[in-house]
Amino acid sequence: MKKTIIALSFLGTVYTFAQEKTNNQVKEKQIEGVTITKTKKAVEQKADRTIFDFSEQPQLNNGNVLEGIKKLPGLVSTDIAGMMYQGKVLDVYLNGRPLNITSNELNSFLEGMPANSVDRIEVITQPGAEFPATSGGAIMNIITNKNANKYLTATYSGNYSFTNYDKFRSRTSHSLNLNARNKLFGWQLNIGENYRESMLNSNQNGLLLSNTDRYGRGYFAKSGLTFDLGQDRLLLNYDIYHNNNDNYTLSEGFADLPYKNIKDSIREGNFSAFDAAHTLNTRQEAVITYQKRFTDKAQKLDFQFGYTKSDSKFDQDNIFRKITYLNPEESIPAFSDGNQLNNKSDMKIANFKIDYSQPLKILDGGKVSLGGLYENQNFDTESKGLTNLEYKRQTTATYLEFQAKLKKFDFILGTRAENYDISGVTRVLDSTNSVVQKDLIPFNKFKLFPNASIQYNLMNQVNIVANYNKKINLPSISALNPNNTTFQGPNTQVTGNPNLQPTIFDNYEIKLSAFDYAFIGYSVSSAKNQVAQIIRKNGKNLYNEQINIADMKIHNFNVGLPIPFMIFTKPLSEIMKFNFNPDKINFMYLYAGYQKHDIDNLNNKGFWIFNAMAQVILPKDIKLTANWSYLTPKAGYFYFTAEKPFNNNVDITLTKKFMDNRLTVSVFANDIFNGQVMQVRSNPPSGEAVVLKTKYDSRNFGLSINYKIPTKNKLAKEDANILNQTKKEENGGVMQQGQ
Repeated sequence: MKKTIIALSFLGTVYTFAQEKTNNQVKEKQIEGVTITKTKKAVEQKADRTIFDFSEQPQLNNGNVLEGIKKLPGLVSTDIAGMMYQGKVLDVYLNGRPLNITSNELNSFLEGMPANSVDRIEVITQPGAEFPATSGGAIMNIITNKNANKYLTATYSGNYSFTNYDKFRSRTSHSLNLNARNKLFGWQLNIGENYRESMLNSNQNGLLLSNTDRYGRGYFAKSGLTFDLGQDRLLLNYDIYHNNNDNYTLSEGFADLPYKNIKDSIREGNFSAFDAAHTLNTRQEAVITYQKRFTDKAQKLDFQFGYTKSDSKFDQDNIFRKITYLNPEESIPAFSDGNQLNNKSDMKIANFKIDYSQPLKILDGGKVSLGGLYENQNFDTESKGLTNLEYKRQTTATYLEFQAKLKKFDFILGTRAENYDISGVTRVLDSTNSVVQKDLIPFNKFKLFPNASIQYNLMNQVNIVANYNKKINLPSISALNPNNTTFQGPNTQVTGNPNLQPTIFDNYEIKLSAFDYAFIGYSVSSAKNQVAQIIRKNGKNLYNEQINIADMKIHNFNVGLPIPFMIFTKPLSEIMKFNFNPDKINFMYLYAGYQKHDIDNLNNKGFWIFNAMAQVILPKDIKLTANWSYLTPKAGYFYFTAEKPFNNNVDITLTKKFMDNRLTVSVFANDIFNGQVMQVRSNPPSGEAVVLKTKYDSRNFGLSINYKIPTKNKLAKEDANILNQTKKEENGGVMQQGQ
């Protein structure tokens, strides 16, 4: 699909303005028999968000979603501390609805989604009042929807890749998108599956070394129906995601071990073991939306009811274990230690929301938005038959936001009021196997969350914007879960913390943007009770826990700059007359960001994030895309110091289009120098530091294809997205705001 890049330097402003004026005149005319397709941009900067197009970028959509996300400039994703974008902790949404998961569960979920099922990703860095106050620092919204055509159409996407470390491993994914419309309704169905074999090696302070063979199977189906009722519209959606994973782990280590099943008898020794773990996750979502429309297209009223059910099962069984006790040395024959973990969780969320907006005749024009939300959430966890957590949350919210223009200024002023009622109980077994029940620390508060934004438009497509908002981030389900859902060895303990308190953010940002692609900005997030992961050592035991940080600040400076290679070969006068199309030109996009975590009693050094993406058009219209990312080591990331860079990889993709652009074929190589490795030293507030090293089989090679079957009627008009469609139709978005 043709994408438009406006002039990539400030010198292109005059020509850009002329082009825009001409395009606007053309749009005012109705030309019979001609279909005008809206062009898409690879990266689009808006006042409150950055939009990354996945659908037309092979270097992003040739693997799974997690692999694509890690290539986004300015985004840091780690197994130990989740995701951050330009210094802001991300709350991850899928088609406008929060996933409510973090860390390893989030990574597993995203690994189970083919990247070619994603249309685009919106990173909302400054959520306004109509977004939930629980969005924390920022929102990453993963949008999987496609447009529907009248008459039946279909798009097939397939991907194959392999790794070859200690042995050959394969990964495949397939998806099919069907779209159609008849006289009564329109419908969409998007189905897909993937199979992935992968490796994980880890070394935890020399006390536990493990090698894991991972087998993942993922399936998803997204369906939508739309009924036009005069000007109004009724939307029905049902989505299901299913992951079925097996892990087989060989481990060895040094620990204090129980001696011959004698109660309270411990001896140090060496061990080796083989364990099998099985994870089964199912997430279902159903949404009903009624969109009331008026004569004035800018006036909208939406009603929406949504229900989400997500359940998870995790089992770990020891196949065999060998022990050699020391001082004196005594070997124990191999034995099976049976079931180690048998955990379950069940989450149910129901919500109802109303959103209304209409234009206002204030200053040079404006808009008012208001709405309300009621949400009820229940989350239960179980370990070996004992329900050890019952968590209940009820949220009631309302918001009011004004937008206005005055000459070259754009203003946004709003506030959101939310009332929380959080309660629950925990249960544990004491030394006598008696159940001890305790109430969670209650959180019953009413709070206001203001937001304000002012943008000054220096010239066409060049602006400077200042933002402020106050947000709250409720602890995620996976952080609250007291059960371990990862590998457990004889000397490791991984637990959540059901007593975590919500985090309050004050977010400030100033940014200068030009032509969507170029920008420079600074932001700071001040957080109270920030949730963080700590890993500590006590003797020969390793503990992985979740805590609240009383006060911390995250400072971030970032800059992005596109460079068309023609500036080295053509005069500026000729460049100003050029109609840029990224499918036809050679260019490079450079990004650099500096981030520092300021935590009391911890001397954290800041780190730099570098990213460079280059595109070169080769003979026969073959497109070469190279992506390099690097994060400087010896710097602090929450309670960890990176001894090696989190990001250090080079990816290359070659793409060719055939059959009038209906068939796209890509070959790719990710992490070709095998530099992607995580090695950190923990800096826990108590206990001893731990050195962790983790290596995935990140170097992989593969082939990706995408085939769009054309409709029989070339003039068939496109319907709007109906897979979790929202009121933001004018932007082509699918963000369900105010969740």
